[in-house]
Amino acid sequence: MKASPSRPLLAHSSRAFSTTLRRRQILDLGSLPNRKYPSYLGDWLHPPNDASSLMLAETPQNDLLSLRWPLPPQNILLIQKKNTPPATEALKEFSLHVHDTYPNVNILLEPDTAEDIHHSIPFPVYSFSATPNATTSQAVLAQKVDLTVTFGGDGTILRASSLFSTALSVPPILSFSMGSLGFLGEWKFVEFRRAFREVYMSGAGAGDRSQILEPDVPQTGTAAQFEGAQSDAPTAGGGPAGWSSIRGKSLGSTRGARVLLRHRLKVASETVRTTNLIPSGPSACDPSPIHAMNEIIIHRGATPHLAYIAIYIGGRFLTEAVADGMIISTPTGSTAYSLSSGGSIIHPLVDSLCLTPICPRSLSFRPLVLPASTPVTLRLSEDNNRGREVEVSVDGVRREVGLRVGGKIRVVGEEIQRGKKGWSGGVPCITRGGGDRGEDDGWVGGLNGLLKFNYPFGEEG
Repeated sequence: MKASPSRPLLAHSSRAFSTTLRRRQILDLGSLPNRKYPSYLGDWLHPPNDASSLMLAETPQNDLLSLRWPLPPQNILLIQKKNTPPATEALKEFSLHVHDTYPNVNILLEPDTAEDIHHSIPFPVYSFSATPNATTSQAVLAQKVDLTVTFGGDGTILRASSLFSTALSVPPILSFSMGSLGFLGEWKFVEFRRAFREVYMSGAGAGDRSQILEPDVPQTGTAAQFEGAQSDAPTAGGGPAGWSSIRGKSLGSTRGARVLLRHRLKVASETVRTTNLIPSGPSACDPSPIHAMNEIIIHRGATPHLAYIAIYIGGRFLTEAVADGMIISTPTGSTAYSLSSGGSIIHPLVDSLCLTPICPRSLSFRPLVLPASTPVTLRLSEDNNRGREVEVSVDGVRREVGLRVGGKIRVVGEEIQRGKKGWSGGVPCITRGGGDRGEDDGWVGGLNGLLKFNYPFGEEG
């Protein structure tokens, strides 16, 4: 007589269990709608006919750009500092807030992060395959991600940028400083609600009722030409939704989030193929360059002998350096390893690259600041090198295959230009403030507050 009521109880338990699995599963990134490749425009009062692209307009200061989404972003990639519990908890809190407040936003995670935390998040997350072929994963990410959010320090931002090292168009990056220094990350995590809302609503007018679902319009920008046409589709969780579904007031059409386009380096080599520069192991040979946000470094590594490196500027021989290694950095990377090696500090808006020796056997070899359009070639000399190979690092990650004697690495700055089809190139980093509000320059504040620029001896920092 007790068996009969137990059957409905089991059936009810089974239904609840299956619902939990469905909510907490990891879904394939490929099932998401494709991203809308951004256009960077200097004047958003006259936007192009392509309504599916992101637009950036110059602020009155003429140094930063103002972000304007014609459609709300859908696919948000979250990157955290590895093995850091506070960053993990921050990522969880951020995910729950975004899911509750912006229900049509999809959360994307790295494979290891998704595996660690998906059981504690009551909704599906998306990830990509952690296969040895990183080139495939990068191609999928470049097609799907609308916005990247980082929780960590400067290294976390570089890791996020490196996921798009082979892409011509990098999604905007919103970074929360939770690392040891945080020179690049301008937002504190306690501000995450305001920061994300400012980015999500950027460009939405007070009466805007745009929806996610719009008819497909072919793109004409540079990124679309190389990456392929995109199409919009409903989110995995339901139907259309736009800014009108978000409670509260919009920021207004003149209060877009502020964006700094950070320069990148294009790196190519005769002996270190692109597939080996990506930390995944070789696959099919691809002669196209990869991009670096910070720097490229060649270093003697564990070899006790100095390296002999021939340096060519614009195709003309400059000198042969005898040193531990060489650094070619962007303005962003000028405050990293290059600074520790005596290199110049360069403002991120200066279109340049910095050539810095590492412990040269000379008192007269000084760092050089060159135009970003000037190609720099480093060749490991064949005659004098006792070590047969030097290590190669791109944005702080040592590559599996180094530079062998006789090999060359060619580096040139990625061009950030404004044309009829909009801005192209660089890494769009979201900075503090919005619109024409006159807030402090974050770069100057970082020099004073974090790097303690020109602090006299004996004074406390």
